[in-house]
Amino acid sequence: MYRAVSCIYVLIIVLFLAIAASAQSTVPEGAVPSPAGSTVANPEGVAGTNQSSVAPATQPTLFTRAKVDDELRIGSGDLLEVNVFGASDYTHVLRVADDGSITLPLIGPVQVAGLTSRELSSDLQKRLKQGGYFNNPEVGVFIKEYATQGVSVLGEVQKPGVYPLLGSRTLFDMLSQAQGTTQTAGDKVYITHRDKPQQSEVVKLSYDPTNTAQSNVRILPGDTIIVQRAGTVYVVGDVQKPTGIVMANPNLTVLQAIAMAQGANPNAALDRARIVRKTNDGQTEIPVNLKKMLSAQVPDVKVQPDDVIFVPNSAAKSGFKQGLRAAVETVTGVIIYRR
Repeated sequence: MYRAVSCIYVLIIVLFLAIAASAQSTVPEGAVPSPAGSTVANPEGVAGTNQSSVAPATQPTLFTRAKVDDELRIGSGDLLEVNVFGASDYTHVLRVADDGSITLPLIGPVQVAGLTSRELSSDLQKRLKQGGYFNNPEVGVFIKEYATQGVSVLGEVQKPGVYPLLGSRTLFDMLSQAQGTTQTAGDKVYITHRDKPQQSEVVKLSYDPTNTAQSNVRILPGDTIIVQRAGTVYVVGDVQKPTGIVMANPNLTVLQAIAMAQGANPNAALDRARIVRKTNDGQTEIPVNLKKMLSAQVPDVKVQPDDVIFVPNSAAKSGFKQGLRAAVETVTGVIIYRR
């Protein structure tokens, strides 16, 4: 009887070892068994690598609104909100005086000009604790208005000027305060921060909802916003509607510009059109054969900002030069057309 029981125990142990060996052989190549019996991917296939040696993925740094506010300095005229967590009766909204101070209950006058919200919060926390008013208070300071650090909005806007920054604002907010951009505004905005006057941030304006987040950037106190003027191409001469075209599309061509001027008149000399272009060496004329362009015999030509496309009249061969000169002189009087 004892011998039979011993044989049964031996068989159980052998069976257990066989199952363990089978489970270990099913671990996929490139994976390392963890202490709990699960497998951890080993992408480099290095023997001896375990779960603890795999470096965790680095998380991207998030520049939150709180971090930006911590770098801003309080100035005279700013509106502050001071509160103590858990003490609803100690919430106060105060305007910084001309001497850079505020007066708080229990504390009295406090010099705050030049401090960040975090520095002021730490200072108030120490004062309240040392005075015995609170045990380990958590003080919050929020700058609601930056009254003295306005934002300059210049360039191609309807109403250039200096606007106060009331709370957290974005580029679109400030452009709205300036009553929007003009018809000749380009798609680039230059933002200069007060602490980095030599480095301008270039933002490409886009009103497409899918790209709004990239264009609608955060604006800080003291920033200067300059909306760039877009290039303009002028189409004059024997066309239906002499006009100026804002180059919203940098790849604007001659035929596209002629089409925006509603095409040439029946008596236009299409084979004697000219592009008048300003260069570093002065004004130059570039012959353009519109007739061959329309028949696809020659490629269409891209235009540049401030180009003047002149289409002469076929009946005015002798007066071509005079007509070209007159067209260039009166180009500033044409109606601006924006795509």
